[in-house]
Amino acid sequence: MARLIAARRTAVVPRGGAFARLSLEELAAPVLAACLADAGIAPGQVDEVILSNALGAGGNPARRVALAAGLPQMVAGLTMDRQCAGGLDAILLAKALVDSGAAEVVVAGGVESYSRRPLRLRTDPDGGPAVPYDEAPFTPWPDRNPGMAEAADALALRLGIGRDRQEAWATASHDKALAADLSAEIVPLHGVMQDAFPRQLSPRLLARAPVVHGGITAATAAVAADAAALCLVVSDRVAQGRGLTLLAGRTVGGDPMEPGLAPVAAIRAIWGGQALAMAEIMEAYAVQAIAVVEGAGLDPAIVNPGGGGLARGHPVGASGAVLAVRLFHGLRQGRGLAAIAAAGGIGTALLVEAPD
Repeated sequence: MARLIAARRTAVVPRGGAFARLSLEELAAPVLAACLADAGIAPGQVDEVILSNALGAGGNPARRVALAAGLPQMVAGLTMDRQCAGGLDAILLAKALVDSGAAEVVVAGGVESYSRRPLRLRTDPDGGPAVPYDEAPFTPWPDRNPGMAEAADALALRLGIGRDRQEAWATASHDKALAADLSAEIVPLHGVMQDAFPRQLSPRLLARAPVVHGGITAATAAVAADAAALCLVVSDRVAQGRGLTLLAGRTVGGDPMEPGLAPVAAIRAIWGGQALAMAEIMEAYAVQAIAVVEGAGLDPAIVNPGGGGLARGHPVGASGAVLAVRLFHGLRQGRGLAAIAAAGGIGTALLVEAPD
């Protein structure tokens, strides 16, 4: 069974911050090198690199990162896009390759630069001017393709999760992040050695937070961010008893109108209610995190002990991999869970176990 034997990430930095000028390979290659060094794995042992990237312009960033990190040219690299879930899905794909015997050493995760995402234009087949757009549609139906903030607000209204509860969750996320020492998981880059966004959310600051949509505010929605997060997934033979066992993972599709609830089905597919020591649940929106925790029956006391996405930021394609990095460094014994929602009604979950 595949094991995760090293996991590192950059700090998560809001869009336009210290990482604004960095290319995807400049973000991710140092993290890849750190994972190999941590595990004592030589570059020549790597069979594949699988990276999630949601906002880039193509060109197979995984290949560029592999070459920039000094891996052999034979490592082709595979880039995938499952939006927010992609970083965790890359790890599930690495697990599948290792479990099947197709590979023994796979680097998997995600890298995203919100700061350097390309401008997008939709061409006119009749020869008219190109039309700018910010994001591609996530379904083929315009009337069932909600914006993420719109979907989060609709979920809050349906479940009766008011602004006060959302703000309390966000405040707790920042408080936990401020109290945590996450230095062991962060690769220093451009002098940045810790997540840049955590802060004290006072009642006054919460009251002044700009409204994003309905009852969703800038304080209860994760900020756009830049980051890379990578994991080293290997066979039992290579692991030699080290690391977390990747017990199970699942990606499922749900109602595109309620993408925030999609992880609940993914969690139920791999977790039968056994004791968990730690859970990392993506906080793209406070209401989405609350809904997943309550819908899946998780104990809030074990969720995001070092703070979540509301305190870090949301580097879209890398966010799921950040959850896995947090599990690797935070889970000391027992089982841990990571889960994330994605646009279009997609949810991904991963179940891991620490060695006795």
